[in-house]
Amino acid sequence: MTAVLRLERVTAGYSADIDVLRDVSIEVEAHAIRGLIGLNGAGKSTVMKVACGLLRPRLGRVLFEGRDITGLPPHELVGLGLSYIPQESSLFPAMSVQDNLMIPLRRLRELRGSRDEATADRTRFETMLEQFPMLRDKLKQPAGSLSGGQQKTVEFAKAYLLRPKLCMIDEPSIGLAPKIAEQVFDWIRLFTREGMAILLVDHNIRKVIELSDFTYVISLGEVTAAGPREHFQGDMHEQVKQWLGLNY
Repeated sequence: MTAVLRLERVTAGYSADIDVLRDVSIEVEAHAIRGLIGLNGAGKSTVMKVACGLLRPRLGRVLFEGRDITGLPPHELVGLGLSYIPQESSLFPAMSVQDNLMIPLRRLRELRGSRDEATADRTRFETMLEQFPMLRDKLKQPAGSLSGGQQKTVEFAKAYLLRPKLCMIDEPSIGLAPKIAEQVFDWIRLFTREGMAILLVDHNIRKVIELSDFTYVISLGEVTAAGPREHFQGDMHEQVKQWLGLNY
């Protein structure tokens, strides 16, 4: 398979004298789900921020479909086909749900220089509502008036509208009721059926391993283990047991 995203020996941090990531290399292949697991503070979200242009690495580089995108701003990466669903809400709370959903479509049209896609956008929007039907009755409401689970639905619907080649998803189930969290994982499966590659971080370690074709373990900013799903099934990989401090 072709690697959609590749981080090559990335070292990065938020201050000049502290490296959160050290010599990290990972790959996400087309149409695949790659999991990223580790304790809080291990560097998982920093990997996401480097990959989506929010943090420039000090060393190493980021490749997207073989192109060096190191340091490119996030709005340019959207046009290439890279989407990011952050752990925190990225919605504009005073704007309606519909306006929040339309922002990425308008931005994508601007980046690609397309002017005559209004009909295509309407078709894409209707297809999205078929997959996220609860939003039909929420379109005119301010996004900030929605519950946490409803706001997460809007976040996934935004990404679905863009049909990215790669969607990076950071802690999608955190703070959600179990039923809503399971719906989130169903949406991730939907994304892969639609041909998107996924880089997934979530505190539910077993669910990440279940969903992912291949999983990376990060500990103290370094990749300390990696392997396909069967490598982690049954008796969970010894490395995972050690840094989680669990006895499965």
